[in-house]
Amino acid sequence: MPENKTKETDSSVWDFIQAVENEQKRQDSLALIEILKDASGHEPKMWGTSIIGFGSYHYKYQSGHEGDAPLVGFSPRKNAITLYFSCDVNGQHADLLAKLGKHKTGKGCVYINKLSDVNPEITKDLAKASISFTLEKYADK
Repeated sequence: MPENKTKETDSSVWDFIQAVENEQKRQDSLALIEILKDASGHEPKMWGTSIIGFGSYHYKYQSGHEGDAPLVGFSPRKNAITLYFSCDVNGQHADLLAKLGKHKTGKGCVYINKLSDVNPEITKDLAKASISFTLEKYADK
């Protein structure tokens, strides 16, 4: 089984944010830290070289692959800010996503260009829903 490349590290979240070239993404990152910290009750930690995560859980797939991942997180990438939410985007969380604002979705990710494009309270609600969904899904893993 290949080893998971994205692991929690001791790298500085603040140093990482200060190295983000785009000023708007730096400011949005600071605001997202507060939103996700409040939603999760966890302090931000670096996961790998570019993901800021909050809390953690252990997963195990039917294939036997297992590892640890942040409960929620984000990364201020060049093209968009990637929010790592484990949501049922077409099911129980579709109503929250519909209220979020301008975004795109992928498998387990929500992409936004800037924080002002979305509703911060809905972002917090989505984070809480994602955490509940994840903890329920992997409760016995």
